[in-house]
Amino acid sequence: MAFGEKSSKPRKQHLLLHKAPNHWTHRFIAAPLSQELRKLYKTRSLPVREGDTVLITRGDFKGITGRVLKVNRKTRRIEIEGVTRERADGRIVRIGIHPSKTTITKLNLDDKWRMKILERRAATSKEEGGAEKPMEVKV
Repeated sequence: MAFGEKSSKPRKQHLLLHKAPNHWTHRFIAAPLSQELRKLYKTRSLPVREGDTVLITRGDFKGITGRVLKVNRKTRRIEIEGVTRERADGRIVRIGIHPSKTTITKLNLDDKWRMKILERRAATSKEEGGAEKPMEVKV
């Protein structure tokens, strides 16, 4: 193969995304937190879950804020309330948005496991010289 020609063999990173087992894929569906949430929870990003409120920061739907209705692990896309398109036959369908093109503005804290993740991350940032007082979680 000469220099500059594309190989038909996929790269290892590309294969990792497509062959990853389901219990890994939720980590690929992560989005950055807003500045207020970063200060409050002392973490930069979290996996997106249903019920979170996100702001779309890139693409045709930039500036739209909505609640996450569905997280599709297979396609690694999230469906957001109010992000729809009309098809040629008149049907209205939801559009999948890649989570890296969004910012989480409000967290769904119904899940006790998610609370433990936030507390654990705050504790590690405290050890690294972050927060001096214990984290107060708003519910």
